[in-house]
Amino acid sequence: MDQITQICKLKNFLYILFISFALISCSKGSDEQNFIKILESEWQRGIDKNPLYASNMGDLKNNDKWPEYSLSEIHDNYEHNKQVLDFLNKLDNQDFSDETNLNLELFKAKYIKSIELFKYKSYLLPFSHRGGIQLQHESAETLPLREVKHYKDWLIRLNNIDTYINGHIEIAKEGINEGVMPPSILMQRVLDQISSQAFTDPKSSSFYKAFDEMHSSINQQDRLALQAEALQVIEEKVMPAYLNLYNFFKNEYLPNCRDSIGIKNIPNGAEYYEELAKNFTTTDLHPDEIHQIGLNEVKRIKAEMMKIVEEVNWQGSFREFLEYLRSDSQFYFDNSEDLLTEYLATAKRIDPELVNLFNNLPSIPYGIRPIPMESAPDTTTAYYQPPAADGSRAGYYYVNLYRPEVRPKYEIEVLTVHEAMPGHHLQISINMELDLPKFRKYGGITAFVEGWGLYSEALGYDLGLYKDPYSKFGQLTYEMWRAIRLVVDTGMHYKDWSRNDSINFFLENSAKSKQDIINEVDRYINWPGQALAYKIGQMKILELRKKSEAELGESFDIKEFHNEVLKRGALPLSVLELYIDEWLDSKS
Repeated sequence: MDQITQICKLKNFLYILFISFALISCSKGSDEQNFIKILESEWQRGIDKNPLYASNMGDLKNNDKWPEYSLSEIHDNYEHNKQVLDFLNKLDNQDFSDETNLNLELFKAKYIKSIELFKYKSYLLPFSHRGGIQLQHESAETLPLREVKHYKDWLIRLNNIDTYINGHIEIAKEGINEGVMPPSILMQRVLDQISSQAFTDPKSSSFYKAFDEMHSSINQQDRLALQAEALQVIEEKVMPAYLNLYNFFKNEYLPNCRDSIGIKNIPNGAEYYEELAKNFTTTDLHPDEIHQIGLNEVKRIKAEMMKIVEEVNWQGSFREFLEYLRSDSQFYFDNSEDLLTEYLATAKRIDPELVNLFNNLPSIPYGIRPIPMESAPDTTTAYYQPPAADGSRAGYYYVNLYRPEVRPKYEIEVLTVHEAMPGHHLQISINMELDLPKFRKYGGITAFVEGWGLYSEALGYDLGLYKDPYSKFGQLTYEMWRAIRLVVDTGMHYKDWSRNDSINFFLENSAKSKQDIINEVDRYINWPGQALAYKIGQMKILELRKKSEAELGESFDIKEFHNEVLKRGALPLSVLELYIDEWLDSKS
C-alpha cells in the first residue's frame, strides 16, 4: 500500500495545484462563478476518468479506452474528493441564488457520501452477477457503433481488455487480504458467466455479436475486414484474458468467498448498512423502522389483494391462489415472440392517454429491446436504459424473454408504466431536458427516481389499464413486491434472515414466479440498501399528493401537481417536500 499512497499523494499534489490555479484565475470573480467552474471541471474529470460512460454520453475523444481501474486510482479519487469538499466548504454562499444554493447542497452531499462510505471498503467487491467485467460485451448495447472508426475503437478496447481485467483481479486480491468478500452463492453465478466468455468458439462469443449485426452504413468490404479482425482479437486477446480471470476466480477468489449473505458480515457491516439505508432513502430511517414499514405495507396490500380473490370467486386459500397464478397456462405465453409483441402493444396503448396526466412530455422517444440472453437468466424482469446525452440513441425499455412460461401476462401493464411511460422514460428524459448542471441532469437520486417509477404504476388506472381483475392483481403484486423488498432487504442484511427465509416470504405474499423471486432476492444480496428506495420514495410522493388534494380541494390539478414534482429534476425526498409545501402556500 506504500507505493499506492505515494502515487496518490503525487496525483493529489497536482490536483491541489490545479485548484489553486483555478482560484487565482477566478479571484476577481464571485464564489458563485467559482462554484460553477468547479461543477464543470468535476463533470469533465468524471467523463475523462470513465471512457465507457463518456462514449455512452456521446463524448468520443477516449472512445478506444477502458476506465483506469486499480487500487491506486481508487485511493486517488478518495483524496481528490476530500480536496473538492474542502474547497466547497470554503465557498461563501450567502449571495448565491436559491437555485445555485440547491446545486451546492446536492453537489456537496455527493462528496460527503463518497468520503463517509469509503472507510467500509466496499470498493474491494469488484464483481457482480448482474453486470461487470464478465459481461462487458453488453457495453456494445450503448456504444456508438455507426461508423468504421467506432468499430475500430471497440476493437482497440477489446485488444486491451486484459489490462482492465487485471485491475479487477488486483482489487479482488486486496479484498481477500482485507476480508471484504461477497457471498459465495452469487459468485458461483459470476464464475459461470466468466466460463461462457473463456470457453467458446470466437464466432459464438458474445463479443462477436456486435460485428455479426453491424450498422447498415458499413459497406461489405469494411464489414468483412472488421469481422475478420474481430475474430482474431477475440481468439488471441479476449478469450485468453477471460481464461486468466476464470483460473483466478475458480482457484483463489471463490474459495475465499463467505457463506453468509448479509452485508453486516463484512467488517463494520452493520454500521455500513445503516448508512446505506439513509443514503438510498434520503431519510434518517433506521433499518428496524424500514423493516416495520415493510411489514405494515405487506399487511395493507394483502387486504387489497383479498378483495380481488373474492371478486373472482376463488374457493381455496390465498397461497393456493398465488400458486394458481404461477402455474395456470392461461396467464403465460408459450413463446418469446408473442411475449415481446404484447409488451409493444401495451406501450402503444399507453402513449395517447398521457396527455390526460401531464402538461409536459419528453421529446426523445424510447424503444423496447429483449435483455441479452447471456445475462437474462440471472436478471430481473425488466430494466430501463436512458437515452444518450447527445440525442444519438433513444431510451430503451429492456424486457426479459428468457423462459416466457414464467413471465405472466398480468404483469406486463404494470411493468411497462414503471419502466417506460409514465415512469422512468418520462421522468429521466424530462430531467435530461431541464436546464440543470450536468451532475443533476444526467445523475439521479434513487429514492426519487425509483419512487416515481413505483408511483407511476398506480397511474395505470388513469391510463385505462388494469381493467381485468388479474391485471389489477398484477398491479398490487408489483406494489407488494416493493413492500416485500423493505422486509427482506433489511431482513437479510441487518436481521440475519437466510436466503430461504426471504424466498419463502416472497412466495407467501406475492404472485411473482419463483424464477423472478430467486433473481430478486439475489439482487438484494448483491446490492444492499438499493431496494429500500422504491417504496419509501413512492410513499412520500403519494403522501404529498394526498396533502395537495386535501388542501386544494376542487382546484387540485393532477397535471400541475406532476409538473411541480418533476420540474426541478430528481431531489432528496425532504427537499421535494419543501418545494411542494411552497407551491401549496402560493396556491392558497
